[in-house]
Formats: sequence, structure tokens, C-alpha cells
Amino acid sequence: MYLSKEKKQELFENHGRLKAKSDTGSPESQIALFTYRINHLTEHLKKNKKDYSTELGLKRLVGKRRRLLDYLHHRDIERYRAIIAELKLRR
Repeated sequence: MYLSKEKKQELFENHGRLKAKSDTGSPESQIALFTYRINHLTEHLKKNKKDYSTELGLKRLVGKRRRLLDYLHHRDIERYRAIIAELKLRR
């Protein structure tokens, strides 16, 4: 699989709220994980343009990430701004 256990732990450590390997539930860590997966699927779809099932999965991931970002925006605007800047999601 393209995402190893070590890579997941690294993502959770770098972007999690508690800066621990076990912080898998915070919105920041989930957004970071979704962003990594979205980038991977985007690269896959650039090579395989007719892979429609992957395209559907990508759209679902983008929707999940969008909902988490909306949740974070309404709950704590500073955390939202921090994760946007950290992951460079906005231009």
C-alpha cells in the first residue's frame, strides 16, 4: 500500500493537535491524512484518466476534507487558519 504505518504516524505527529502518534481523531490530523491521500490519488488520475472508480473515491475524500474544514472553521477559526497555512491548501 502507498501509505505505510510509519508514514501515518509521521503525519499524525506533525499535524496532530497533541503532537503524539496516537492523535488520530483531531480534525487537523484527519485533514492532513486526507490531503496526503488526495495528492496521491490526483497523481494517479493524471496517469490513468479513465479510472472512474478512483475519481469517485477522490471526490468523496475531497468532500470529507471540506466538511472537516467547515467544522473547524465554525468551531475555532485560529486552528482553521493554522491548518490551511501549514498544509498550503489555499493559494
